[in-house]
Formats: sequence, structure tokens, C-alpha cells
Amino acid sequence: MVKLLKVHGSENKFFILDQTLLETPLTDSELKSVAINFCSNILEGADGLLVIDTSENCLGKMRVINADGSEAKMCGNGLRTVSRYLSEKYQLDEFQVETMEANLDVAKATDFYPGVPAFSVEISPISFKQTDLPFSYQHETEMIGQRVPEFLPDQTFTAIAVPNPHLISFVPEVSQLELGDLGQRLNGQNEYFPEGVNVSFSQILDTNKLFVQTYERGVGFTNACGTGMSATSLAFALLHSDKFDSEQDISIFNPGGMVKTHVTLSAVKENSQLRLIGNATFTHELEINEHDLHDNNLTNINITNTDEEADYQKFVKSIAQ
Repeated sequence: MVKLLKVHGSENKFFILDQTLLETPLTDSELKSVAINFCSNILEGADGLLVIDTSENCLGKMRVINADGSEAKMCGNGLRTVSRYLSEKYQLDEFQVETMEANLDVAKATDFYPGVPAFSVEISPISFKQTDLPFSYQHETEMIGQRVPEFLPDQTFTAIAVPNPHLISFVPEVSQLELGDLGQRLNGQNEYFPEGVNVSFSQILDTNKLFVQTYERGVGFTNACGTGMSATSLAFALLHSDKFDSEQDISIFNPGGMVKTHVTLSAVKENSQLRLIGNATFTHELEINEHDLHDNNLTNINITNTDEEADYQKFVKSIAQ
């Protein structure tokens, strides 16, 4: 039997599959089919499948298969849950995890609340270059605090890759209608972001205190997007220095709860350092026959509830604004 986990970081929900425990790893085609099936039909679905493979230089390698079967370069919320899994598997509190573009430092953090374990993960690499996102707008090589009336007439936008591409706008109040419309437009066929982009609107609540909501490429609206909140933190530090305290963590509220980030700015903005700190909650354990997994036959799965979600919901109530 194969064991999987249903997990979440700020209610950004995933299934974890540790391929190192399989007799025969799934092919890329099988992973795509399984991800789509799991994320659509099991335990009310999820935003993606997190795949753990062996790594030559790190404790493990993480791949991120979105709910639509596409593959993302990175996932901050997902990395926290994979970090917890590897931490418990190997009994280590600090190590590196290989992702598509970088080997990232991760570490166990202080629990956010009783029964709510937390992990701190590096978010890297950082780029503002048009070619790394990529985007195309009036021959600009960067987009930082720029008005783009073709998107929305009264807002400014910043584009950052971390390494997933993000488009960020600071607003007086988040409009789901406008965010959803822009997210759909820029993730369909469009002339500005040919490969799509994660779109985040952020409301500045106070010094080092934000609310962020994201329309995620390959998923749609999510309860939270780890790389999106990290990119938003960097944009916030660069554009709103009057509200940014570099000595303190930034608290970022989202529809799924709250995370913290830490931004260390550099004179060369791409050399700035980002850490994402938040919960790593395991809600369910699943068992399935390996043959059925290869066949994408999910009709016979044994599911056990861990009861961790109750503690997470107590945490959410404790931070209610």
C-alpha cells in the first residue's frame, strides 16, 4: 500500500506523494493524471500534488503539479508541508530541499499555536527581469509600481519572479471581482504575460501588516499563495518604506489564515532575502494500492483524519481581526 497525505499551508491544500517509497515511480504522464483526479475528486479537492523525489545534494526534491496538471516552479506553502514531512521522516530540523530552480534552506520554526507546527522556508531566486517572468509591455524591462491602464486604470503594478511569476497591486480594499477578472484575462491568451501570471491584490493594514489575496496560475482563487505573499512582501518593502520595519517580521493575513515573512533588502534588489514562515498542517492520511495509483484508479482509498485541522481553526479564531 502507498501512503499519501492531505496537507495545507494557510488552507492552500495539497496532497503529498513520496515517490521514494514506491516500487516504481510514476511517470510524468501518470503524475499529471493522478494530480488532476486527486485535486478534483478526493476529500473535496486540493490546489495541487506535491511530489517528493530523491535528490543528489538535498534531503529531498519537491515537484509541484497544479490542479490542472501543469507544473509550477515552486510553491511556498507547499514547501513548508514538504519540509515538515521530511523533517519527521529523517528527524532533522534544518536542511535543504531541491526545487526546480534552487536548493532552498528550510527549518522548523516555533509552533504558531498549540498543535499547529510551523516551518520557515527560503524563497529564491528573485528576479524583476522581463525575460524571467516573462512579460511584454511597452518595451519595459521591469515593471515596478507602474500604472498599466490596460489592466486596471486606477492601480499600479509590480512584477516579480520568485521564481514563479507574480503581478502585485496595492489597493485600498481588495475587490474579488476585479482580481478574478484580471487573473482570468492574464492567464488566458493575452499579449502581456504569454505564460500566465499569479495576480495578487494587497491591502496595507498597518506597519508590517498586510492582507493578500491571489488568483493563482493553473488553479484560480486560492486561500493563500506562499510565493505570492513573499513577492508581495518584497514589493511592499520596496514601495512602502514608511510602513515597513526591516527589523521585524511582516504579518500577512489571507483568506486561509496568516503567515509571516521576513524581508532583508539589498542594494541590489535581486539579492534581497525572503523567508516565509507559516503552518504545515497534515489533515488526512490516505492509503492506496500502488497498482491502483499507477492506473489512476481512486475508487479504493483508505482515509484517516488526523484531527490537526481542529487546532488550526482554533489558531485562525485567535488571530481574527
